[in-house]
Amino acid sequence: MGYIHPRVNLQQDLTTFSLLLPMFSFFKNVVYVQLSPELLTIHSPKTGKSISERPEVAISAGPKQTIIAVGSEARAALADQTVNVVNPFAHPRSLVSDFTVAEQLLKAFLKRLNGQNILAVAPEVVMHPMGDPAGGFTQVEIRALHEMALGAGASQVKVWQGRPLTDQELMSRQFPSDGRVLS
Repeated sequence: MGYIHPRVNLQQDLTTFSLLLPMFSFFKNVVYVQLSPELLTIHSPKTGKSISERPEVAISAGPKQTIIAVGSEARAALADQTVNVVNPFAHPRSLVSDFTVAEQLLKAFLKRLNGQNILAVAPEVVMHPMGDPAGGFTQVEIRALHEMALGAGASQVKVWQGRPLTDQELMSRQFPSDGRVLS
């Protein structure tokens, strides 16, 4: 006698799953990152919290370089002569001038936004490079942004080019047609 499996009702299973989705969205954390050489803004549409500061990192000089401070605190650390302040997004030809420092900066800002919550779920990050360079963003720049967010702790990453997104668009993950998702 062979194994008899229970009858599968796919329609009923899909209906049950679609009813459970809103419950799971409670745990999802979307973070919107707008970046330019002048300003880095990180926003959580779920909580309404935002951080908006210059994308600068204070790094100790010497053989073992360590990050001393990020954002507005980096300028204050400049009083110490053994510190260098770096803006990883300031380059005349590329969106990212120092990938490693940019990743650490993004990680620090995400940690600051979420606090020290050990139960925090890895966020879904929407990276939005501001501006519209001649010829568009290169595949290398798009990939750098994608990898940077993953390295900073994101569970998923979308790179968006277009107008700033609303909280509703971010929470529903419905991107408007007057822009485009690059990755």
